[in-house]
This record gives sequence, structure tokens and C-alpha cells, in this order.
Amino acid sequence: MEKRTGNEELSLVGAGAVIEGNIRTEGSIRVDGKLVGEAVAKSNAAVGEAGIIEGSLTARNISVAGKVQGNLTATEKLTLESKSIVSGDLRATRLVIDEGAMFDGKCAMSSGAASTTKKP
Repeated sequence: MEKRTGNEELSLVGAGAVIEGNIRTEGSIRVDGKLVGEAVAKSNAAVGEAGIIEGSLTARNISVAGKVQGNLTATEKLTLESKSIVSGDLRATRLVIDEGAMFDGKCAMSSGAASTTKKP
């Protein structure tokens, strides 16, 4: 389901929905159901308290309140809220981990967090 928010589209995986496959959007994405696969959003991404992702998530800004089993890459800011459970590697320019959040993996922070290639 897609909703318009100003000039940006919001793709929503609603509560109770289970999506298997990859999602790519020019706008934002919010997961309140379950996503098994990769999600890439040009703008923002959010995983609600009941949301579950089994796979990687890439976006400009990411906020996680639910569960993620996979890697998270935020080109700007990554926030793990107090009830979040993340098992996977994190890459972000800025990272916020609230008290109570659970994280098991590696973390890399740099101004080019999304870049996987090194420049000479």
C-alpha cells in the first residue's frame, strides 16, 4: 500500500501482512508487519514495534522499534529505539541507541556510511 505525504510516497507493510521478496522505493517505507527480503528506500525507513524484518534495510534515515535480523545501512541517521532487537551489522553516519535496545553485530560509522568502496 502506498500513501502520499507531500511530494514523497510512503510504502507501508501493514500489521498482519507478510511480504517475501525485495522492495525498492523512491520514497519512504514503514514496516509494521513482516518482511522477508531486502528493502531499499531513497528517503526514510521505519520498523514499528510489531514490525519484523528478516533481511537487509537501506535508507537515508532509519528508525527501528521492532525486530531486525539483517544488516542496516543509513546514509545519515540510524536510531534503535528502546524496545528494538537487532541482530546484524550497522552502518551509519550518526547512530542513536536508546537505553533498553538490544544489538548484536558490528558497527561502522563514517561520513560515507553507504559507500562500500574505498577511494584512493
